[in-house]
Amino acid sequence: MMNTHPRLSAAAAALLGGLAAGSAGAQTTVRPPSPLADSELTWQQCQRLGDNKDARLACFDRWAQQQTLPSVSVPVAPPVLATTPPPPVDAAVPATRVVSVSTEQGCRDLQYSALSRFWELENGSDCGTFSFRGYRPLNVSFSAATSKPDVPTSPADNRTGSYLPYQANEMRIGLSVRTKLAQGIFTQNDPVKKDSLWFGYSQQSTWQVFNGDLSRPFRTTDHEPELMYVYPADVQLWGGWRWRYAGMGIVHQSNGQSLPYSRSWNRVYLMGGMELDDRFTVTGRVWQRLKESAANDDNPDIADYIGRAEITGRWNFNADNQVGVTVRNNLRDSGRGSVRLEWLTKLGDSKSNLRFHTQLFHGYGDTLIDYNRKRTVLSLGVSLVDF
Repeated sequence: MMNTHPRLSAAAAALLGGLAAGSAGAQTTVRPPSPLADSELTWQQCQRLGDNKDARLACFDRWAQQQTLPSVSVPVAPPVLATTPPPPVDAAVPATRVVSVSTEQGCRDLQYSALSRFWELENGSDCGTFSFRGYRPLNVSFSAATSKPDVPTSPADNRTGSYLPYQANEMRIGLSVRTKLAQGIFTQNDPVKKDSLWFGYSQQSTWQVFNGDLSRPFRTTDHEPELMYVYPADVQLWGGWRWRYAGMGIVHQSNGQSLPYSRSWNRVYLMGGMELDDRFTVTGRVWQRLKESAANDDNPDIADYIGRAEITGRWNFNADNQVGVTVRNNLRDSGRGSVRLEWLTKLGDSKSNLRFHTQLFHGYGDTLIDYNRKRTVLSLGVSLVDF
């Protein structure tokens, strides 16, 4: 039996004793040190065996084997993000519907439906008061009609104009904005619903930009200020459709011209809207014209041509394309009114609100001055929607 150094620890002595016995040819099997013994063996202990080279070498061999044992992977918790993600929409609340994960809030949050974002029907889709938003599309377009504009006429006295050589082709410029004046008027502290009062303004100008003979004038500009109240709803209908809002409003429309070209009227209306998932929306209005005195009425028969009700359906064909149709009707046996077909396709990246806009109009009321003239007009242009 070889002698060990006096400073050898008890664990190292046991280890070296076993190694020495094996080298002397003993038949006794050397047991490997226990995990506890291995964990106690350090290179400093082996270094202390400086006077016994064989023992020190055997100790370092054992220490080296201990270092190459398989390591155990310890699961690491995922890192904590520096920014807190927006809270998920509560799918248990019927008025909310998770359609995607959005990093934007309020009326830009795609976790809420299109109608909820447009009218800010819920607390989660609210963007506050007195901020400007799009209403109807802001657009610049080229339009071509099947015929030139006719002489403006009206059954009212002194409202028939004279002929001007206008062209059938012209440019159109549309402006439409709105702002929320108040909210929570009746819903108050409801945890989900939020009613609202809005003011909107729309304007459409037709510009005879190709008509050099007339010095390229603006043929007409229609102005349409509007006040509207919207109350949120969530009523399950057939086939998965949901009724989302009801409301009322008052609107004035005029072209701001003097006689004999002045045209104007005032209406009050009821409105509502429903949707199916994020694919289809249907909105509608029915209105009643406010009476005026015969002396002030520029167009007493305007409702018989432009109509007394309208319904609009929109289909989000995919993320980049939307098609729509708007039908107006006078709710009389004559059936006068109009049909407007639209296709909007996205320009730019996924967050862009810019659209290539194609529109085909047929019927009465293309412009206010043409309210009693049936026209077919194709328009191609660019629109900015719901900014």
